[in-house]
Amino acid sequence: MIRFASLGSGSKGNCLVAECDGTRLLLDCGLAPRETERRLERLGLAPADLAGIIITHEHDDHAGEVYAFAELHGLPVWMTWGTQAALAAEGKVAGEVETRTIEGRNAFAVGAIEVRPFTVPHDAREPVQFVLSDGAFRLGVLTDIGTPTAHVEAVLSGCDALVLECNYDADMLWAGEYPKWLKERIAGPFGHLANAAAAQLLGAIDRSRLQHVVGAHLSQQNNRPELARAALAGALGCQAEWVGLATQEDGFAWRELR
Repeated sequence: MIRFASLGSGSKGNCLVAECDGTRLLLDCGLAPRETERRLERLGLAPADLAGIIITHEHDDHAGEVYAFAELHGLPVWMTWGTQAALAAEGKVAGEVETRTIEGRNAFAVGAIEVRPFTVPHDAREPVQFVLSDGAFRLGVLTDIGTPTAHVEAVLSGCDALVLECNYDADMLWAGEYPKWLKERIAGPFGHLANAAAAQLLGAIDRSRLQHVVGAHLSQQNNRPELARAALAGALGCQAEWVGLATQEDGFAWRELR
């Protein structure tokens, strides 16, 4: 059995926790250490319950607090070499943190959890996303990607649960107040996923095993929850209420795969 929950999802900080047979991992660490502790407590966990942290890429909302939190609680961290190098270039160094280098196509195990990174197009040094498995069930997490690829579709096909980026509504983005360069970055091939693109990706994969679909990383300026839900529900052919959403302040509560 796998269970998973989000501590928060959005441009102000991302963090998800997954648990299997007593092994618990944080996926990304973009919230301040004390806030991360508070939100873990909300889920009935403490930092001492964690086996470590896996990181998707170096952007502050995903990795800005990883070294501080890991050092505070003596946790190992897994990330790509490119992510390590990018953090170092920003003046963020591991210090006493045990940092383990991963590659974008090689799976590894942390306790009872198999972690399978997969490469994605995003404007970071060496970004990955993850599929987590206990051998029976698979949780796919895709929070930052500019354009879905055949590789991403293949990796996510047959998952039992998906946490899927629905960053923006295209009409809201282009009509909004962001400067042109930022709009082009967000909507570009290495930016973020629009609701319609998320729905297209969902429609292209094998959905036969899906127990949970959660929209994530919603822009607070360029999206609305009902738009993201409607897009994913359209691809799934289900009621909008069945689709979950991860919010910035509350994330989402525990969900189980069994």
